[in-house]
Amino acid sequence: MSRRHSDPLDPRARQLLRTLIGRHIRDGEPVGSQTLARHAGLDVSAATIRNILSDLEEVGLLSAPHTSAGRVPTARGYRVFVDSLLQLSPLGEGEFERLRGSLAPGGGTQSLLGSASELVSAMTRFVGVVSVPGREQFAFRQIDFVPLDGQRVMAIVVFADNEVQNRIVQTRRAYGADELERVANYLNAHFAGQPLAGIRATLLRELKSARSEMEGLLRATTEIAEQVLVPGGEDMVVAGQARLLGLQDLADLDRLRELFDAFTEKREILQLLERTVKAQGVRVFFGEETGIAPLAGMSLVTAPYGADGRVLGVLGVIGPTRMAYDRVIPVVQATAEALGAALKPEPATPLSPDQDTPDPRER
Repeated sequence: MSRRHSDPLDPRARQLLRTLIGRHIRDGEPVGSQTLARHAGLDVSAATIRNILSDLEEVGLLSAPHTSAGRVPTARGYRVFVDSLLQLSPLGEGEFERLRGSLAPGGGTQSLLGSASELVSAMTRFVGVVSVPGREQFAFRQIDFVPLDGQRVMAIVVFADNEVQNRIVQTRRAYGADELERVANYLNAHFAGQPLAGIRATLLRELKSARSEMEGLLRATTEIAEQVLVPGGEDMVVAGQARLLGLQDLADLDRLRELFDAFTEKREILQLLERTVKAQGVRVFFGEETGIAPLAGMSLVTAPYGADGRVLGVLGVIGPTRMAYDRVIPVVQATAEALGAALKPEPATPLSPDQDTPDPRER
């Protein structure tokens, strides 16, 4: 995880801040100078510790609740802690292998995303979130068309990740079963194994240069493909919202209601996840850094996942700011890696070209 800024603290202040935040995460209580004197491992007096704590409070890294002599970290204090003081260890080999075993490939993307969200929630005891990749990022394996009433056609698209989608489109004219079969054969023969995003542009180029006997087929193929091979709406898989109930840091029912509304509505959280798609490694957002009001006092830990060098989406955990980052960050990172490995597509096997369908690219 990258360090976002240089650390201005001297070694004693660093050690005290690290110890204070560690104790606060563990116990959930303000931490006083006497506790730090016992646990920080520094050979200094309680008075010296109080002076250092005052300095840390003055620069906005700590705050002192009115009802306690101790101090708690601020969001800014957590930022310094995570970026420059936290010591991380990767997930153990055995735990990582069990994680990979729980995300075995072959079950379809939607099933894998649901499993990943449930797993990361169960392993951290917080809410798991995974953004759903747009379908245009996946290659299709096969496509078939079924004529419906009037000028409606149902397209059955089988993707390389084993997902199947049925899409109903309205065409400009009616197509018979034989004509639709020729369109499907052409797409399967020449484009199976390619992502949807580039197929329409290729068809348009070929239509412009087609020989006259191919023009009718390509015109029909282009019209249907323009409607069928379009990006689907992106979404997000959420798991473990109920794990927030009963947490010491989330005892306010009105606050919980706002959180659950945000999970249900999804749009703002999904936009936040999309901001991290191109980030390298794990990102952590604290409270107001998310820009989402219901996430005040919460943290979001994210990591991108992908396959074959392409980022497909983002996986993350949402929980109280007082979370064990030394545990949560490696879990999020390892789950994202395991999900990407499970989503690596199998090589597509194109159908044999229809012998009756000439290829306009063969001159």
